[in-house]
Amino acid sequence: MQNQNTSAAFNPDNNYAKKGAFLSFLFMGLGQLYHKQFIKGFLYAALELYVLIFYSKPFLAALWGFMTLGEKVQVKSRGRIVEQGDHSIFLMIEGIIALLFLIIFIFIYITNIRDAYKTGKLRENGIPIANFKQSLKHTTEKGFPYLLITPAILFTLFLTVLPLVFGVLIAFTNYSGPYHLPPKSLVDWVGFKSFVDLFKLKTWSSTFYGIATWNLIWAVIATVTTYFVGLFYALMINRKQTRFKRFWRTIFILPWAIPQFIAILIFRNIFNGQFGPLNQMLVDIGLSGIPWLSDPFWAKVSLVIVNIWFGFPYWMALMSGVLTGIDKEIYEAADVDGANGSQKFWRLTLPLVMFSTAPLLIMAFAHNFNNFNLIYLLTQGGPVNVNYSYAGSTDILISWIYKLTLDQNQYNMASVVSILIFFVVASLSVWNFSRTKAFKEEDMMQ
Repeated sequence: MQNQNTSAAFNPDNNYAKKGAFLSFLFMGLGQLYHKQFIKGFLYAALELYVLIFYSKPFLAALWGFMTLGEKVQVKSRGRIVEQGDHSIFLMIEGIIALLFLIIFIFIYITNIRDAYKTGKLRENGIPIANFKQSLKHTTEKGFPYLLITPAILFTLFLTVLPLVFGVLIAFTNYSGPYHLPPKSLVDWVGFKSFVDLFKLKTWSSTFYGIATWNLIWAVIATVTTYFVGLFYALMINRKQTRFKRFWRTIFILPWAIPQFIAILIFRNIFNGQFGPLNQMLVDIGLSGIPWLSDPFWAKVSLVIVNIWFGFPYWMALMSGVLTGIDKEIYEAADVDGANGSQKFWRLTLPLVMFSTAPLLIMAFAHNFNNFNLIYLLTQGGPVNVNYSYAGSTDILISWIYKLTLDQNQYNMASVVSILIFFVVASLSVWNFSRTKAFKEEDMMQ
């Protein structure tokens, strides 16, 4: 081990910091060698040499594949593949991985320059420079939290960031069936063409605007109905005159406890237009059956009814706690002022409950905006709408994406819609978080 505890005399004109940083910029480790940190400099230099010798050629090949998405088309003869050709999607993924490794290498490169600069500052100020053993001990002690989170960062980078980047980049290609599906054919970069088509091409725009409008209406109605039905039951259970409160809370919480998948399939049979028990009951009392799942209007009504069944127990349980926490003296003061029940609800109960549950209400809206399970399992997006492309009357954006990808191979358009959904949900989440008490307190502390 080298021993470099000797300090240089204070001389700011030596420019050790700038010289060391410049040398490390030219080649990793040169600045450390200039400061006589031989082991550290050798390790940095060995890393760059390894990258240049063993990784430069695969990196350039991956970068070429990422930029071109392949040039060699698959060749068939008499139904057999003669020449495999390039797989555009594999080339894109390999390119993204190469770029992520490049980001990691650049980070290490910048760290190497900063280390040489800081060491040079120590020399200029006459402070002893740590040897490799001391540097390693300092890194272990002071940088221990960073060492612990490094594996998590790497896993996040390749298991979360990589799929997200891939999903976004697909929107800027023509990756779709039937003419641009690898390995049979190549995929090309098309820029913002898919975005323009979604908003301007009638085949796509009419479907998008129709589904987006219904998606927004659905999210609002689904959120508001479950919220106020839950509030209604919470008020009924918390009344002084109501007996067996625990029993009623247990009964009404059951819909929330039953697995949603099973319950939706049961409701699908209940709302069956031909054999469902609900229509049988209507016929038995002299009424005509209702096309619950075959008519666009009634299919949407069915979705709202089933969603209320699933959603109100959560709000009921939440609001029961909020109502219990409201100071009773407020209502006593209102009684003294001559307020009736309606006035106490609108002026006291509702504002206090809204104040406590507003952030959760916004998150419930975001959840209902992407409520794929209920839409797909109950109606499968139907009934058919002849004016839509690859979508039904009750499809929302997320279920439309499912059909575009798994059923129709329209991956580029599905990616575009996914990006738009992300902006909507992310905007709501950020706005909601910025209004929370924790965020405001943190902002005040800063």
